[in-house]
Order: sequence, then structure tokens, then C-alpha cells
Amino acid sequence: MGRWLGVDPRRVGAGAPACERETMLLAVVWLVLGFALLVGGAEWLVGGASAIARRLRVSELLVGLTVVAFGTSTPELGVSLSAALRGSTDIAIANVLGSNTLNVLVILGIASLIHPLTVAHGTVWKEIPLSLLAAVLVGVLANDVWLEGRSADALTRIDGLVLLSLFAVFLYSMVNLALLERSREPAADLNPPPPWLVNAGKVALGLAALTLGARGVVDGATTVARGLGVSEWAIGLTIVALGTSLPELATSAMAARRGKIDLAVGNVVGSNIFNVLFILGLTALIRPLPLAPGANVDVGITILASVLLFLFMFLGRPFRVMDRREGLASLALYAVYVVVLFARGG
Repeated sequence: MGRWLGVDPRRVGAGAPACERETMLLAVVWLVLGFALLVGGAEWLVGGASAIARRLRVSELLVGLTVVAFGTSTPELGVSLSAALRGSTDIAIANVLGSNTLNVLVILGIASLIHPLTVAHGTVWKEIPLSLLAAVLVGVLANDVWLEGRSADALTRIDGLVLLSLFAVFLYSMVNLALLERSREPAADLNPPPPWLVNAGKVALGLAALTLGARGVVDGATTVARGLGVSEWAIGLTIVALGTSLPELATSAMAARRGKIDLAVGNVVGSNIFNVLFILGLTALIRPLPLAPGANVDVGITILASVLLFLFMFLGRPFRVMDRREGLASLALYAVYVVVLFARGG
């Protein structure tokens, strides 16, 4: 489990001492426990968030776009800030790009296999385009060499302020939407939700379990990858991105299984907006983030994933986000991307 278990990941391998091989076995145990925590945490979080939506008289989609999305994005926030402060800027930015790509192609893909994703609320027609705009904005802001003739590409502190400003606009729109939904005449609830304290406790326990489970998975996987000589950029785009996106995966899959499609979709779309506008914005404000050579390919894949999600909305029935066929295509596209990523050496 890397730094968490006190082992130098670069020394883990076939010739590693017996104590370090035992540590690798311990990492596998934590990996299994991590997945168990993810499943349990997702169950608590989905149940608590759904009850909070009923208590607040707002839609589950709105709760998914805000409370759940921000909560499940806390691992990305912690990883990117920590990496930037340590000077590992490749992981800081690759983690966000990889998470957003994985959120759309893998998480929504898996959720659509469990239950076709058709939302009953028009809000998603505003937030999905915003997530696409955020991805495109990163591509524009980060291309200093191509657009401004500078010596290197980077997200600067000014770029961070631009992203954070757009995030403030997003929050303002969510507050207005919540007030609008609460102003409507409430429907009679024949099965009242549990008290506030119970709901808040379920959400808190769910987020804690998701965070701890994701940390176990990502640390173990990163230890193995570094032992195999994989670059930090590739680790950030894939293994770290997968680890920090596990809360979103567990939450959206559980929500889809329980038929709470608005929550499943809102979690992913809100998380993508939060990742780019808030996490990248705040991280760039703390420390400028230079892009690795060839990073434009990965920025382009993130934009492509958002474009596909945007296009899927216009295929078929109104408010449909993704069906099973499109979910399979998304998963296949992600598999091809990972193969090409490692084939080019990260």
C-alpha cells in the first residue's frame, strides 16, 4: 500500500525481500476490504441522499449533482492537492483528466448495463453541456504553446481563477434551482423518510467508507504499478483515476440497481464539473500545473467522452442519457484507450 504501509514502491518486485512480499499480500487483503467498504458505503450514501432529497423537497438529480457528487469527488480533491504540494504535478492533473474520462465511459457505461439511463428531469440538459464546456475550457487554457507561443503548456494561477469563477456560477445556479423546487407544492408522502440525524449519519458513514475503501485500492494498485516501472502520468490517468473514481462507481452502480437513475447520472455529471472547475482550479491556484508531453491526446479523450455523452442525449427518447448498447460501446472505447496509452509508454 505504498506510502501508507511504509514500503518503497520502487523496491517491490520479484526480487523483493520476503517482508515486502508479505506487505504485498497485505495490500491484496486491503484491496478486498476496500471493495467491501465501497459497496457498503455506496448503500448508505444512496439511501441517505435519497432521503435527504425527500426531506428538502428537491429532486434526486439535484442532490446527485451537488451533495453526492461533491462527496464522492473528495478522493480526487485529496489526491490532486497532495500531489501538487509534493511537486507531483503529473499525477495532480492526470488524476482529474483520467477520472472524468472514466466517469463517463466506464461508470455510466456500467450503470447503463444495470439499468438504461433515462432521467425524468430536464436539469441534466443544462449540466451535461456544462461538463463538456469545462473539459473544452481545460484544453484551451492548457495549450499555451499552440495558442500563445509560450515555451511550455501549463494550467497557471490565472487559469485556476477562471475555472473557480465558472464553478461559482454553477453553485449559484444549483442554489436557485433548489429554491425553485422547494417553492413547488409538496406532494403527500405516504412513507416519510427517517429523521435528519439518521439521514446525515448514513451519508457521513457512506462517504467515510467510500473514501477509506478507495484509498486502500488506489494505494495498493499504485504500489504495484510503480514496481513495474509505469510512468506517473499513466498511473494518474488510469490507476489513481480508477481508485479515486471508485466512490462514483459504487454509488452510481448501486443507485442504478435500486432504480434511482437521476441520482446515478447526477453523481457522475456533478462529479465531472466539480473535478475540473473546483479541483483543477484550486490546485492550479496553489501551484501551476505543467502538462506532460503528449498530454493533449489525453485532454482530447476527456473532451471526446463528454462529447459522446452530449450526443447520446439527442439519440432516441427525450431525457435518455445512455442505453445498454451505448454503454457497451463506451466500455469498449475506454479499453482501447488504455491499451493505446500503455502502448505509447504512458
